[in-house]
Amino acid sequence: MKVAVYPGSFDPVTNGHIDIINKTSKLFDKMVVAVIHNVSKKALFTLAEREEMVKENTKHLDNVNVESFSGLLADYVRQKQACAIIRGLRTAADFEYEMYIAMANKTLYPSAETVFVLADSKYIYISSSIVKEVALLNGSVAELVPESVNKALALKKAAMKI
Repeated sequence: MKVAVYPGSFDPVTNGHIDIINKTSKLFDKMVVAVIHNVSKKALFTLAEREEMVKENTKHLDNVNVESFSGLLADYVRQKQACAIIRGLRTAADFEYEMYIAMANKTLYPSAETVFVLADSKYIYISSSIVKEVALLNGSVAELVPESVNKALALKKAAMKI
């Protein structure tokens, strides 16, 4: 069975992330979307909230499981016995950054290959950071995220009293 892991903070999950998941779920027998706790980022949503948003928006895919984890990605991929790490690319700058991470992961766990997947052209400008900034500054992100995520952003903003 070919297993792939698609790691990310997904804070929040965007239409670009869902596009990558939809594309790659067709290539592997099983795909694990691994919602990570990124120590270098301050998350808007809790790990549990992010995991639930991804689950809600991938429930149409039978071979996709959504989990959260912390720690070293290579160790997690080894634990899942995955043969691939999925990384989405929007721009050449993404490739340069992701290439170094892929090399490190290959050194730490040689059995897994990093598979780079190009984002659909309509999603190349979307990032979770942009989505959060626009949403928190009263802009519309309805075209950038799934409907359930748009609602979650509105609720989060209201709770923050911004």
